[in-house]
Amino acid sequence: MNYRDYITIEPNKRSGKPCVRGLRITVYEVLEYLASEMTEAEILDDFPDLTREDLKACIAYTAVSEASP
Repeated sequence: MNYRDYITIEPNKRSGKPCVRGLRITVYEVLEYLASEMTEAEILDDFPDLTREDLKACIAYTAVSEASP
């Protein structure tokens, strides 16, 4: 999976925070939902614009971002 196909950064959207496919849902928000023990199914049910691949892309983006100095 190439997270770059899913994660976008637009200066005028959500203050330039990384978002999912140009939506107003940030990577940080998705990670917060996962950390709060929401299941993948619950997140996808609450946010029908998201896909399973979007969730995986958020994790991949964060992994790469944290690995870079």
